[in-house]
Amino acid sequence: MSEDIETVAFKEFEDHEGEHELANEEVNLDVILDVPVVISMEIGRTNISIRNLLQLNQGSVVELERFAGEALDVLVNGMLIAHGEVVVINDKFGIRLTDVISPSERVKRLA
Repeated sequence: MSEDIETVAFKEFEDHEGEHELANEEVNLDVILDVPVVISMEIGRTNISIRNLLQLNQGSVVELERFAGEALDVLVNGMLIAHGEVVVINDKFGIRLTDVISPSERVKRLA
């Protein structure tokens, strides 16, 4: 049995390295505007052993690797997009964005 093998030619891609934003082209974002994302605020992190984790109970204090008064991280799907501070509005917590990471910087962090 003999198989027919054909050679395929692929079109060469143009090198657009460093171009992260489309210039003079209209982008239709309507197709993604309703895609749900997870937004979370992180006040800090710490490393803890399982032994100490199992000893935590009501009233335990866990020391974080962030200083009091330092800005919180705002993450979308786990990716840092901004920093902010906690505010209270009508008895509910919120966050005021104090520094938003630029789109080009976010793209750099993906690499």
